[in-house]
Amino acid sequence: MEHVGDSWTVLILREAFYGTTRFDDFQKRLGIAPNMLAQRLHRLVHDGMLARRQYNNHPPRSEYILTDLGREFRPVLLMLIAWGNRHFSPEGAMVQLVERASGRVVQPLVVDALTREPITTDDHRLAPGPAASEALRIQLERHSEDAHPTELALTELALSATEDL
Repeated sequence: MEHVGDSWTVLILREAFYGTTRFDDFQKRLGIAPNMLAQRLHRLVHDGMLARRQYNNHPPRSEYILTDLGREFRPVLLMLIAWGNRHFSPEGAMVQLVERASGRVVQPLVVDALTREPITTDDHRLAPGPAASEALRIQLERHSEDAHPTELALTELALSATEDL
């Protein structure tokens, strides 16, 4: 979460997926202050999500291109867009995912890569990984004792877990 945890960073990545590559275009589309945009772009380049490529020598100008790591963020962004469309767009979606061949609107779904079954709160839980702190292990183990944790509890758990990252 520390790499994409603020809204500006997610919006910059969204714009990159829309095809935006230049500083001035990011700034115009997002209405973000130049210093904030420069900081976020620097961090995204440093973290390997974007690559900076010079396209003009005089004056020096660069563009920002999604890397393979940045493109791997696409499923996360698609889920955020679908969630926002479902819950915060009573007037209709501004952007939707469509199948290229038919133009049919599709809804992304999180599934297990091995079984291809949907990930649900009834059948799946968060468990500590090898790098988890002791506090996070205790918290996750405490929540795993609940037979069917609520969506709210999982959300609170996910948010508090980011503090240990």
